[in-house]
Amino acid sequence: MARRRLRGAPGASLDATGLVHEAYLKLAASSGTTLRDRNHFLALASRVMRNLLADHARARLAAKRGGGCEPVRLTDEALWISDDKLGAIESLDESLRRLETIDARQCRIIEQRYFGGLSLDETADAMSISLATVKRELRAARAWLAVDLAENGCAP
Repeated sequence: MARRRLRGAPGASLDATGLVHEAYLKLAASSGTTLRDRNHFLALASRVMRNLLADHARARLAAKRGGGCEPVRLTDEALWISDDKLGAIESLDESLRRLETIDARQCRIIEQRYFGGLSLDETADAMSISLATVKRELRAARAWLAVDLAENGCAP
């Protein structure tokens, strides 16, 4: 999944192996968490990947002292992790935090699709909801994120 997420990212500052290692270390460190099943693991891994990528983007931008915001394409399932797109990841993470306060399920669906690389069917299974609900909530979440990102200076 990490290789798929990072594929086609020219100038990437984080490779798939590094991302997987970091994710494993985070998951292993949370030994108090009991995993119920594969779906629970995939949901947790998606959240860890989102946090790692957002933290990586913040650290790189802090080192560069800025970086601005590149447009975020919400219809593209690929994750942009090249150095010139770090501002987009940070902006998306901030918008996801706002979305989580409004609708946590929509936030989880975005995490699992974009950060976890799960298919629509896998997302539905992981969240124990219907495929139609995933599609409907994904459309709503994308629309909300587009408006939120535009309002905060990062137009899709």
